[in-house]
Amino acid sequence: MAYVCDMGVGRRLYLDNQGGQTVITIGNTAPGQQQQASSSFQTGPWTATPEVYLTSDGAVVKLQTARGANYIRLQGNSIGVSEALSLTELQQLQMQQTSGFVAPSMPSMKPMESMQPMRPMQPMEPMQPMEPNQPMMMGDMQMSMNPMEMRMGNMQMRMGRSTAAAQSPTGVAPATKRFCSQCGTAVKPDDRFCTSCGHRLSDA
Repeated sequence: MAYVCDMGVGRRLYLDNQGGQTVITIGNTAPGQQQQASSSFQTGPWTATPEVYLTSDGAVVKLQTARGANYIRLQGNSIGVSEALSLTELQQLQMQQTSGFVAPSMPSMKPMESMQPMRPMQPMEPMQPMEPNQPMMMGDMQMSMNPMEMRMGNMQMRMGRSTAAAQSPTGVAPATKRFCSQCGTAVKPDDRFCTSCGHRLSDA
């Protein structure tokens, strides 16, 4: 024989009598959680429907058996045997007979929505090739970076080797060869006369 009653604020009390053993279960239901606390007492078979009364700090259960009345006090989730109490000024709760203990139902949760597939990333556009550095102009001053060169009026300053010097193994631009215009013999850049025919060489 089992009984159940609602104690309000998501609390439900379940009482069962099995072969002289009384089982008391308190079920608490709150958003997102569910708790239960149970205790059993050797009271003997019930001789009347159990009675439940609300108190300022919980409730009191009165069980009538062949041995007399048994009082069980409920405070939060704590369940314990109590001495005889005066129940005349307390509010009595309605008991309902049940076939078995039914745990308080949890509030239904809304199912999670399925995640949307991620959109593919757009391919990155290729970078445009950088334009070569143009000489910088400022009034009559001109500056270029490769090779580093600066000109201002008649003055010129250059850092680094020229292309001809860079291609030379020694790092010095090779001198231009000279030939005699009379006989075609190779002459040195600083010769004034041909060593073969004696022809006067041009200074140009």
